[in-house]
Amino acid sequence: MAKNVLTDNFVEPLDGVTTASFDIHAGDGNLSIDRLSGDEALLAGGALQYFEKQGRPTRTLTSRPGQVTLALRSGAAGHRWLRMPWAACNGATEWNIHLNPTVLSAITAHSDGGNVKIDLTGMAVTCVSADTGGGNMDVVLPDDAADLSVIAKTGAGNVTVSIPNGVAARIHATTGLGKVIMDPRFNKIAEDVYQSTDFDTAANRIEITTRSGAGNVSINS
Repeated sequence: MAKNVLTDNFVEPLDGVTTASFDIHAGDGNLSIDRLSGDEALLAGGALQYFEKQGRPTRTLTSRPGQVTLALRSGAAGHRWLRMPWAACNGATEWNIHLNPTVLSAITAHSDGGNVKIDLTGMAVTCVSADTGGGNMDVVLPDDAADLSVIAKTGAGNVTVSIPNGVAARIHATTGLGKVIMDPRFNKIAEDVYQSTDFDTAANRIEITTRSGAGNVSINS
C-alpha cells in the first residue's frame, strides 16, 4: 500500500502578512500543526500525504491587505477505513503543517478520524477550533494567550489539553463514556465547568470547550 501514498511538500511565502486564518481539513489522516522552526520568510509550510487515486490536496489562498485565509483540503476521493465506534483510530496518512509564529493566527482543523496534535508553543493565536471523528486530540497552548478561545473535540478518542502555568482558564469539559481528569488548580464552579481562581482578572486567559464521545478528557498544566 505504501507505493500508493504520495507526499505534497508545500510552502506559502509570508509576503508581509501579519494576520491569517488557517482552515485545514486532513480527510481521514493524522494531522500535526506546530510552528516553523527557523527564520524562514514563510506563512506556512509542510508535508501532506495523500493516496495516488485520491488526488493532490488543494490549497486556496485568499487575501486582503495584511490578512489572508489559507485553506488546505484533502482530495475528494480518499481511501476509507473501517472505524470502530468505541475505539480511537489512527489515520492512514500524515499531514505535518508548520505555521509562522509571528503571524496572529486563527486555526480551524479537522480530521474525519485520525489523530490531531496541535502545539501552539511560542505562537500568536486568537482562536482554535479542532475536531476529529474518532482519533485522539492533543493540544498544547501558548504562554501568551490573551482571551484565547479553544474548542477541542473527538468522537471516540481521548482529548488532552496542556495549559502553561501562569495562564488562567475557564474549561467546559464533557465526555460521554470516559472520565474528566482535571488539574487541581482548576476548581469546579458548575456542572462540567472548571475555572482557575484568577480567571476574571488575569491578562493571559483562555476559554476552553472540550469533549470526547467515548474517551477521557484530560486537562494538564
